[in-house]
Amino acid sequence: MHQIDISADNLISELLRLSKTKTVCVLDSCGVGHLGSHLMIAGIDPVEMLEISNDDPELTLAILDDKLSDNLACIFTISYDFGLKLLGIKPRVKEFATPVEPDLFIARFDTLVIHDYDNGVTKIIGNPQKFDSLRQKLLSNISNFKSKISLRPPTLTSNFTKIEYLTAIESIRESIRRGDTYQTNLTQQFTAKLPPDLTPQQIFYRLRRDHPAPFAAFIKRHDSTVVSASPERFFKLGGNPTGREGVHSKQITTSPIKGTRSRGKNSAEDIVLRNELLSSRKDIAENTMIVDLLRNDLGRICEYGSVMVEKLCDLEEHPTLFHLVSTVSGHLRKDTKFSAILKAVFPCGSITGAPKISTMRIIDDIETAARGLSMGAIGYYVSSSKFQVQSSILDLSVAIRTMVVRDKMAKFNVGGGIVIDSDPESEYDETLIKAKALLNAIGASLEFKL
Repeated sequence: MHQIDISADNLISELLRLSKTKTVCVLDSCGVGHLGSHLMIAGIDPVEMLEISNDDPELTLAILDDKLSDNLACIFTISYDFGLKLLGIKPRVKEFATPVEPDLFIARFDTLVIHDYDNGVTKIIGNPQKFDSLRQKLLSNISNFKSKISLRPPTLTSNFTKIEYLTAIESIRESIRRGDTYQTNLTQQFTAKLPPDLTPQQIFYRLRRDHPAPFAAFIKRHDSTVVSASPERFFKLGGNPTGREGVHSKQITTSPIKGTRSRGKNSAEDIVLRNELLSSRKDIAENTMIVDLLRNDLGRICEYGSVMVEKLCDLEEHPTLFHLVSTVSGHLRKDTKFSAILKAVFPCGSITGAPKISTMRIIDDIETAARGLSMGAIGYYVSSSKFQVQSSILDLSVAIRTMVVRDKMAKFNVGGGIVIDSDPESEYDETLIKAKALLNAIGASLEFKL
């Protein structure tokens, strides 16, 4: 372990600068205290980088188990569409062509840079032979990152017109009446053609500055870059998942988000909107349905009687949004592998709906573009023996508020849970509220014909 004198802002600037020529993966809590998140974790120049897609999900899971079983740290992404394979759902051919998203991307590191927002300390951990060279890379050219505002706004399109989205909501409500689903998460996919001078580094910098999120990410992959401002933890195993002392290392914790309101223009409007969300029977019911789904998912892999709801419908504030967040935990059965956890819980119920499998079939039938990484997962694994942490940590976020940039094209999905008493207009507006942070970061507006 080696401590270096660099602030979080300067560290981000240097990591983004280095990412122009090197493979850099960053997971950043942005100083937003939420469920114990308080770190920035970065890897530079992985010792191995894999992108895996095949028709056998068991083979993919076996590779993932293998890569997470040794002393290297891992930063990875899992596509939503891998969940279809995992659950035996054959997707239909979509109307809107989407670049192929790998089922699994994984970058493996023997050295990490860790910044702790709680105490302001930055450390290099892992392979001591790399400490000096990594320190030199980070400290040799410290300068403030310059985020230029492009004079050319991106071209923005959606796979749904507004009328089509409202019609899809009515179709889901009819499925609810038939008993095929209780709640369905419907998304629309935005595609933005970025101007030549707008880079993924600039997009992430703006997001972090203007819309800090507890599970933000910047991940440079083979031919694409992931930029995320996710507010939602999928699940965590090890360490202190709820921020409490003495949490059992085998405890798994998941924290679904359901229920959203925009922030007001002033504190008085904030109070009105906050109270409106807290008293909304529809939003509370929506959240409670997903809590029940996740309790059942965790019950497949946890010790009998250990699954519990620690928090139900807590209000959480973000720069542009209010959310209702719940926390469900349980104690894993002995020798449970990561593959078994994914089989039980992936994709996260908050972005599918309930019951999961039948609802995912409805989503596949209605949505006109493959989700790709959106609504999938982003995570990391750190070994206790190699990186001198108290216990090995496995932590995943839900890939919402997440875009993938390929060849100057950015794609991301936004949506919400549709229930029987959903108001279609309000549900559509909610998707636009959720898109606001990402649209601001790319300099786009919603002033286009839908």
